[in-house]
Amino acid sequence: MSNLEERIRRDLEPILEMADPRPRMSAYHDMPYAIFPYKPSEEFRLRAQLTMLGTRLTQQGKQVHRISLAECLDEAMRSQNPLEDWFAVEREQGVATIVDTVHAVLSEYSPLVDHVAGRMPAHPDPLRDIVFVVRAGALFPMYRTFSLPEQLKGQVHVPTVLFYPGDVEGAGGLKFMGVLDAEHNYRSKII
Repeated sequence: MSNLEERIRRDLEPILEMADPRPRMSAYHDMPYAIFPYKPSEEFRLRAQLTMLGTRLTQQGKQVHRISLAECLDEAMRSQNPLEDWFAVEREQGVATIVDTVHAVLSEYSPLVDHVAGRMPAHPDPLRDIVFVVRAGALFPMYRTFSLPEQLKGQVHVPTVLFYPGDVEGAGGLKFMGVLDAEHNYRSKII
C-alpha cells in the first residue's frame, strides 16, 4: 500500500464515513471542508484512489460529487474569449502576461469561486453528500488555491475536501505544487 493510499484510508476515509463528518473536518460551523495535500507527482495515483474511495463511500450510502478546478478554469476562460484567442495572446505577449491575465479572470471577471459554488449539490444533504474538489494543479501558476476555502465560506453546506497538490511546510503551511512559497493562512483543517 502506497503512502498516499494509506493516508486516504487511515486519515480521510474514517472521517468521511461518519454519519456527520463536518465537526471532524473543521472547527468552524460555516466551513465544513478540509484540505488533503499530496505530492504533485502522484496526481494520477490520487485520481485512481479517489475513484475507489468514492465507490466505498457510495456503498455506505454517501453521494460523492466531484468538482474539477480544471473544468472551472476552462469554463471561466471560455466565458471571456475563445481558447484560440487566449493561445494567440500567449504567443504574442508571452507567458508572464497570460499568467497575470488568467489570474485577473479567475479573481475578478469570472471568479473561480463562483464556478465552484455553482457546481455544489443543488439540494445539499450534509449527512449524505460529500464533495471532492480536484485538479487544482491545472491552476498553476496562474491562481493559488489558498483563498478559495475562505471565499467559499457560507456557500459550502456539505463535507468538502480540496485535494491540494503540494507540500506541507511547518505546522500549517502549504506550498502549492511544491514550488511556490508556503501560505500559512489556511483555516481549513489539513488532513
